[in-house]
Amino acid sequence: MYQPEAYSAVLVFMIASMLCWGSWANTMKLTPGYAFQLFYWDYVMGIVLGSLVWGFTLGNWGGGDLSFLSNISQADSRHMLFAIAGGAVFNVANLLLVAAIDIAGLAVAFPIGIGLALVVGVLLNYAISPKGHPGLLFGGMALVVLAIIFDALAYRRRESERRSVSVRGIWISVACGVLMGIFYPLVTKAVTGEHSLGPYSVALFFALGVVLCAIPVNYLFMKKPLTGAAPVNMSQYFEAKPAWHFWGVMGGLIWCTGTVFNFVASHAQIIGPAVSYAIGQGATMVSAVWGVFIWKEFASAPPASRKLIPAMFIFFLLGLGSIAIAPMVTK
Repeated sequence: MYQPEAYSAVLVFMIASMLCWGSWANTMKLTPGYAFQLFYWDYVMGIVLGSLVWGFTLGNWGGGDLSFLSNISQADSRHMLFAIAGGAVFNVANLLLVAAIDIAGLAVAFPIGIGLALVVGVLLNYAISPKGHPGLLFGGMALVVLAIIFDALAYRRRESERRSVSVRGIWISVACGVLMGIFYPLVTKAVTGEHSLGPYSVALFFALGVVLCAIPVNYLFMKKPLTGAAPVNMSQYFEAKPAWHFWGVMGGLIWCTGTVFNFVASHAQIIGPAVSYAIGQGATMVSAVWGVFIWKEFASAPPASRKLIPAMFIFFLLGLGSIAIAPMVTK
């Protein structure tokens, strides 16, 4: 399998992961009128397809014991179950994230939900595999928390006339963040120890967990939408425009590409899961850029709301910069 070890190459993988994780939700923006629960079925198919594409390409690059199919044959059921559990937890968290985007927009749901996930995920991943300078890692995490606070305040002022929706959007984002921070440590367990999975094979079992969880949970959300919208059914899925199905699958492919790249980066000796996950969650910045500058989600917001956005970006950039250099500094 292809496994970069030079820090420069691994950093490219982490940045690519960040860009993919922060950009996939734009595909949902390109399907106006398509209920997110229906979009999600295509998205899940994209995740499975992505795990197979990367597994049979980079995952088999050069062969070896950790190559895609060889690694699957030697891994034990315990590690596979950790990966499947990680996918199931992610699935619930991601459904909450998509609902939050539907209510609050990219510029809000990502900074709060994924920013909180960064905090939870870094703490748990560092406990499992302590790599990187702790002062820089946790100092950067504290700066990210400040960015989350600024974003939440900006959202509250933007939604001052729709307080009930504002509260719902924030709380769904918080619930998403807690669960999103838990899934990666389960993946870390799946790739640690004897007879464990490699970074490409773990993506396949992770995708399997997403599918197994999505069938009952997404069906429940179709019947009882979190957004307060009317229930939807599968006949509406089959009546949807072909372009909407295409963008749903593309969303899953983009997200899965970022995930595989992140798993590969975390497998490098110098990095470890805490740093790889933290930089990948710079997706929050990427999504906020899309939401603020491309989709103009704060264009009609009052000045008191808009003036908080620069502070959010500054603290996120400082925090992510601190996290990025943590592996290169001696404790």
